Amino acid sequence: MKNNYNYDMNIENTRTQNKQNMNINHNPYITQSMNQNATNGQANQQAQSGFNNGDFVKGALIGAAITFLLTNKGAQESLMKAASKGTELFQAGMEELKERYEDARASMEANQE
Repeated sequence: MKNNYNYDMNIENTRTQNKQNMNINHNPYITQSMNQNATNGQANQQAQSGFNNGDFVKGALIGAAITFLLTNKGAQESLMKAASKGTELFQAGMEELKERYEDARASMEANQE
């Protein structure tokens, strides 16, 4: 039997079993989940809208903070001072740990004798 369709008839095997909503113009390569999203309409579109999403606000705030730090000399200087102070405190803490280690080692050697 010759058909009058302009697409491959074997594609019917890949379509879903629910054929009541399908017509000859249906694209078989669109997945069912995409069709469900399309039927959900505006509710789903609003939920995924970039301006209504909290991630957009977070990204905008982080971008603004980075821009401020990269363009403001005063902010850069205060940031470098804070980093320098943190480095000094870290180095002082390491020196204190080294002293405690040496004291503990000396006391262990004294106890062994």
